[in-house]
Amino acid sequence: MVTETDEVAAALDIAAERWPEDAGSRTRLLLRLVQAGRQHVVEEQRSAVEARLVALLQLHGSLSACYPQGYLDQLREDWPA
Repeated sequence: MVTETDEVAAALDIAAERWPEDAGSRTRLLLRLVQAGRQHVVEEQRSAVEARLVALLQLHGSLSACYPQGYLDQLREDWPA
């Protein structure tokens, strides 16, 4: 059960314009809104992951010149075995 607050009512009115075939059923409109909201969140998450991957690919290897060959081996020489 969902309370039809002013905000929910406004969202349902917009949904009725978007899906006029379901304008007579607030329940169907609510379900449509939930489905559309879910899809939007999934797409946002996918876009965020893709953006991170692009950033990683752009940075990949960009710091290799900052550390000389054998740097890690030299660093680890002082570590206890």
